[in-house]
Amino acid sequence: MRRHYAIGAAVLALSLAAGAATIVGLNAQARPRAYVVIDISETLDADAYIKAVSAAEPKATNSAGGRFIIRTNAPLALDGTAPNRFVMIAFDSIEKAKAWNNSDAIKKINAVRFKTTKSRAFAVEGVSK
Repeated sequence: MRRHYAIGAAVLALSLAAGAATIVGLNAQARPRAYVVIDISETLDADAYIKAVSAAEPKATNSAGGRFIIRTNAPLALDGTAPNRFVMIAFDSIEKAKAWNNSDAIKKINAVRFKTTKSRAFAVEGVSK
């Protein structure tokens, strides 16, 4: 009878170890965060740009699941020329970043940004853990 308990305990221990290994493996496969980068090299009409952004942000980004990581008008050039303004927004996935970009509020901001700045915006996935 003791042998049955010993075998049962060994099977239970192996099952727990296999389950823990599976959980670690699943965590390692977690999707990387996505980041939206907005690089404004020149502002042509600061008042119009500021008016459009301040009317909708940060509410439009926060409601889409984004978090501002960087919002600055003072990037330090280490090599080349720094932009006038630099923004980085974190999202849980590239899909959420795309959905944010396709939202009505961001489309309105982007329309103003296209007219009032020389800029570019793009999304990238971060490094997996």
